[in-house]
Parts: sequence; structure tokens; C-alpha cells
Amino acid sequence: MDVLKAVETYMTKMVSTPSAMKVLLLDTHTTPIVSLASTQSTLLTHQVYLTDRIDNRKRDRMPHMKCVCFLQCSEESLAALESELREPKYGEYFLYFSNVLSKTAIERLAQVDEYEVVKEVQEYFADYAPVLPYLFSLNHTPSLACPLYGSTPNSWDPKALECTVQGIGAVLLSLKKKPVIRYEKSSGMARKLAVGIQHRLQSEASLYDFRLTQVPPLLLILDRRNDPVTPLLSPWTYQAMVHELLGIHNGRVDLSLVPDIRSELSEITLTPSTDPFFQAHYLSTFGDLGTSLKGYVQSYQSRSLAQSPNSINSISDMKRFIEEYPEFKKLGGNVSKHVALVGELSRLVGRDKLLEVGEIEQGLATSAGADLKEVQAVIRDNAVPVWNKLRLVILYALRYQKTHTTNIASLINLMLLNGVSRDDAKLVYVFMNVAGADQRQDDLFSTESLLAKGRSALKGLKGVENVYMQHSPHLSQTIENLLKGRLKETSHPFLESPGPNASLQRPQDVIVFMIGGTTFTEARAISLMNNESTGSAAAGSTAYAARILLGGTCIHNSSSYVEMIRSAATSFPASVYEPPPESASNMPSLNLNLGGVNVSLGGPVGTGVYRTSSDAIGVQTEGIRDGVMNLLGKVKQGVDKIGIQ
Repeated sequence: MDVLKAVETYMTKMVSTPSAMKVLLLDTHTTPIVSLASTQSTLLTHQVYLTDRIDNRKRDRMPHMKCVCFLQCSEESLAALESELREPKYGEYFLYFSNVLSKTAIERLAQVDEYEVVKEVQEYFADYAPVLPYLFSLNHTPSLACPLYGSTPNSWDPKALECTVQGIGAVLLSLKKKPVIRYEKSSGMARKLAVGIQHRLQSEASLYDFRLTQVPPLLLILDRRNDPVTPLLSPWTYQAMVHELLGIHNGRVDLSLVPDIRSELSEITLTPSTDPFFQAHYLSTFGDLGTSLKGYVQSYQSRSLAQSPNSINSISDMKRFIEEYPEFKKLGGNVSKHVALVGELSRLVGRDKLLEVGEIEQGLATSAGADLKEVQAVIRDNAVPVWNKLRLVILYALRYQKTHTTNIASLINLMLLNGVSRDDAKLVYVFMNVAGADQRQDDLFSTESLLAKGRSALKGLKGVENVYMQHSPHLSQTIENLLKGRLKETSHPFLESPGPNASLQRPQDVIVFMIGGTTFTEARAISLMNNESTGSAAAGSTAYAARILLGGTCIHNSSSYVEMIRSAATSFPASVYEPPPESASNMPSLNLNLGGVNVSLGGPVGTGVYRTSSDAIGVQTEGIRDGVMNLLGKVKQGVDKIGIQ
């Protein structure tokens, strides 16, 4: 179940015919899909000499060229294609659509094709972005202009629902899977999506007529609201950190705002399929990354000595230099890219005090809990950005909503005194109302036994991963229960049960879709599970092996997730901005819709300590922080000395 390979196969088929010089026309939806699944050099090998947008009316007329169009079946794209066919700029057109094309749309195109330039019309089901082989996105980042939610946190925007059904349908068709469907019972959105997909499977039965397997594939539909914690946490692996701090958009990263960045590095491509260093280390932790980058730089340094003029003493040396130079130049560019990237991550981690904030976040997200005084100290620290203060209080509120409402109120008041706007502060209430304890199906913060806490404290703190990666996404537990036959039908029912004891069956192929967006942290968990299954199979183990694919509405970082909730709340009832009923008496009112703000400052702050940690662990954590920062600093100094041209 490799979505990247599936879309690459579609792309190869598209651009292979006709075997002549051709133009590739895309729309706003298919452009990022093609950029993730193909490269310019790959397209050139298939004689694609020009790639453009179909809505660009300033293209030159080139009747000697063939034209391949890969478009979404949307009204905008169909209208642009109709305009193109009325006044064709190319000799022949080969039309490919990313999803099922209606009979009405085909008739519309036939009517405008007066010059009979259309030679082929096909459906290639690449209606999603293949981010990684085991991760796909529908590239729908919810906003005011393009909402996901309806008038309540548990309802769909009709257009978003239709697009999601189409996107998941395309994933199933491209992988040739007809699954049984399970969904999160507490989520009305999950059930409605399940019904929509089931209806599509039945209405397009001939398309989904694939070979049956002993245990059918499973589509598991989950709701982001059941785990609001994972996207709020600071991640500590390479790919996830880049997305959190800089943003990865369809495999590209904008570094134009990085201080003293070279012009050629102002925007970089960052995909595992085209970058060997990133392929090897995109799941590495921040601590391990410094060591790996140092080795990469040293490797380049040794290559650069071999390519120096002093090493060329014969004709054969010259020949070797000419043959190896392009690869050497490419290696130099890649080293420069990763040094700049890791250097900027290191700068931002230090500037925003993310190591200190991250440790408290992990305490809040795990059974350890966190000390109120630690959270208060971060809020009072002027060096910590306002955004991180807000995230920390939202996490505290989600964890202690039922037990420490007075403390939450005091933290909100403290935020207001330390740079957080009232408009931002009311997001604490929005999260409590939208994804709080009463809205979640499962307990994210289940308390451990004293024995379990002891085992956790005695684990060796070998590196950053142990300190800053204690939290495991809730998705991991859900998938683990599923693979062990423990995922109960009372919590995740089948839409249509395939038979008795269906929940005990172990599907070989599992497709997980997260309504409201997934994260790179969850993708890493899925990758580790897939690798474990593959390793067991390779070792000849009789253990059960499964292939898992993760998808979501989009790939979130903390800011995109909070902005999604912020924009969605404008369509929800006004009560979403008020404290939850059980804690209203202790909370200050922050509802700005009434034109005034009633903030009660002061009151009981609370001095309870909710997470214990020994002095030894604290000292070791400080040592890890210093070690990571020193290592990254030394790597950067080494690269600067090399002076990559």
C-alpha cells in the first residue's frame, strides 16, 4: 500500500503517451500532487518540455506540440478546459481527470471540442497528495474561506464532506481496495463520512470490483477532536520540526526569512524520495540529527579534498574529476541545504526556549503531569513567545479541565498580564468546549499505577528522545488495539458488520483517515509499526503483520491546527467562547462578542505539585540540553570553516 508509487505510476502512464514533445497542463489542485510524485528531470525524460497552469491565458500558441491535461473534476477546471478547447493552442489534447468524471461533464467537453483536438479522455485516481509512501493528505487546510466544519463542532460543511468522500474514494481506487468501514462512535462527522464512502462503494460498484481477500481491508475513520494534544505539542524529529517551525508545503520549505541565507537556499525542496540524507534521517530525533549532520559534513569535506586541484596529477585523474564533479556539486548543495536548515532549527529552538517549554509540554501530555509553578514561570518569562504561552495553557486546560479549574482560571489571568491578547486567550475555552473531556471518546490522560510510574522514572535517559518524546500519540494505542483484536465495537463500530466476531479479525491492510488533519508525529508512529511488521516478516516470524496507511484532511503543525479551530469557532454557537458549565463559576469571561471584557484578576492560584521528578533527572535533562546545543553549534562552525561554494 504505497500511495507514492501509485501516483508515480499514474504520472508515468500520463506522460508516456504520446511519444512526442508535449506540454503538461495542471490546475491548482493537481499541481502539488504532481510536484510530490514527480520531478522536472523525470518529466523531461518523457519529452515534457513545458509545465503550465490551465487557467493561464497568456500561454503561446504551439500547434506542433501535444498537450497532456491532468485536472480535478471541479467546475473551475472544467470551465478553464472548455475555454482552452474553444481556442486550442496545441495540436492534440490528452485529458486525464483525478477522479470519476460525470456523464454531464463529458457531454460538455464534447460540445466545445469543435476542432476535434481531444484524442483521449481517462480517469486516473490521483486525487490526493502522496506525502510519504504510507502518508497521504487531501490538502484541505480548513479556513474561513474553505471550512471543514458546519454550524457545530460535530457537523460537516457540505462541500468539505463531498471533497473528502471523493478523496478517500480515489485512494481506495488507486490502491485497488474495497474495505469494510469502522468509525469513532462518538463522532457524528466520522459516521457521516463512513456513510458517504459506503454509498460511493455501492453506487460505483463496478469500479470497486477488486479481488476478494480472506480478511477484507479496513478503513478506520477517526476524529481529530478525540486527540487535540498531539498537534499542540512541540515535535522533536527532523521532518516534524521543520514543519512546525518553518512549514513544509507540498515538499517545499521557505527559508527566505532566515537571517543571512544565501539566495539559492531561499526556497528548498525537502522530500525523502529526492534527498538521500533526508530519506535516512527525516524520522531522527533532534539530538541524533546533530551527530548525523556532523558525519555528513565530514563526508563532504573528505570528498572536497579528493576534488582539489592538488589531487589531479594525470589524465585519468582529470577524467575521474569530470565524471564525479556533477555528483560532488550536488552533494555540496545538499550539505549546504541541511546545514542551513538544522542551523535555523537550532536558532529557533534557542530563541524561543523550546527545550524548556517542550519538557513541560511532555509532562502535561503524559501521565507524569506538570507542576503549576513551572507553567507559571514560562508564562512570566518575556523571552518565551506569546504563542508558546498560549499552547501551554491550552494543554494545561485540556489535562486538568475536571480537576483544577481554579488553576486554569489563574493561568488565563496570568496570560493576559503577560502579553497574550484576550482574543487569543479565549481559545482556551474554545478548545475545552470543542475537544475537552466531555467531547472526547477516550481518556487521553489515564493515570498510571505507582509501579508504572516508577518504571518510567527508572528508564535510562540516553538522549533527547527519552526526555522530549515521552508522549505517544493516541493513534498508536488505537492501532495497537486494532491489530491485537482488542478494538471494541462499542467504541469503534462497523458501519456494516461483515459477520460474527468481525472485530477479532486482523486485517492485513489498514487505512486510517483522520478527520480534521493528521501530523508528522503520528506518521512516524505508523512508520515504526510498519517497519516492525516488515522486520518480523523478514525474520520468518509467525507474528501477525499488517500494512498501515495514514491519511488526513491535511498535515497539521500547531499553528495550522489552532487556526483551524479559531476559524471554525466563528460558525459555532457563541457559547463556545464561554467557560464550560462545570467550571464557569471559577473562570473569567473572555467573550469579546458582547463588546466588553470582564476579567477577574487575582483569586486563589493554587500551589499543588502534580508531577514529581528527582534532582538527578533534572540535572541529566540540563546536560542533554547543553549537549544538543553544543553539538549543533560545533557542526555549524565546522561547515562554516569548510566554506562551501
